[in-house]
Amino acid sequence: MKKKKILFISQEITPYLEENELSTIGRNLPQGIQEAGKEIRTFMPKFGCINERRNQLHEVIRLSGMNLIINENDHPLIIKVGSLQPARMQVYFIDSEDFFQRKAVFHDKESGEFFEDNDERAIFFARGVLETVKKLGWVPDVIHCHGWMTSLVPLYIKTSYSKDPIFQNSKVVYSLYDNDFNKALNSDFGKKAIMDGMSENDIADYKKTSFVDINIAAMNASDAIVKTSKKIHPKLQEYFDNSEKPKLECEGQDCYINAHSDFYDEILESVEVLQS
Repeated sequence: MKKKKILFISQEITPYLEENELSTIGRNLPQGIQEAGKEIRTFMPKFGCINERRNQLHEVIRLSGMNLIINENDHPLIIKVGSLQPARMQVYFIDSEDFFQRKAVFHDKESGEFFEDNDERAIFFARGVLETVKKLGWVPDVIHCHGWMTSLVPLYIKTSYSKDPIFQNSKVVYSLYDNDFNKALNSDFGKKAIMDGMSENDIADYKKTSFVDINIAAMNASDAIVKTSKKIHPKLQEYFDNSEKPKLECEGQDCYINAHSDFYDEILESVEVLQS
């Protein structure tokens, strides 16, 4: 029986970034799913505060070199890779001299201000991952998105990449976390995110750009939803509770690997039943 392939896209993974709920799950869940018998690939942004020498990152020349156009500006895409030896797991990093060289993640270290271009950084990250997976020629059965920075991935899979042989049968899972930010992304986030094969109608859910709004937009475009944090924003909790999509409420780290593995299987089995 062919191994199921799970693509993990996480905005944070420990030990590359500080340990928190999202980064810990970004580190441990892929390893657990791999040990459960599935094939995985894992991606995160190469924030400038990640020490490349200490973490032994190196550029993958054959995957780098593409230019992504965002808001009429060209941004070269650089792909790096590192290995988590105890887990026998590689992590691919999306890098950019324009977006990921500063020594901080989402906020300016001196002023504490939310970076003005966090919207374009999210667009670059989402598109960079999908274009790199295409270059790898690796066909994911499930794409699991962790963190608001991945919120455009479900939209792209359902629009621009929907007919691509790599992604046309992929199912997207989106996880909800308690990692609110207090400033909305730029109001033209959705317009900047438009790619070939997309229209103004496709970005209707992304016209409001608060933390809650972009998470709701991501849920709308996803095939299934996971509530990971015990406590999430009340509006997201209400939306999650009322959703009729397949959903998993998986709080705490004692059971989550088996629960996620079974959840992926259920999503894929329901698709196979519909197709048969």
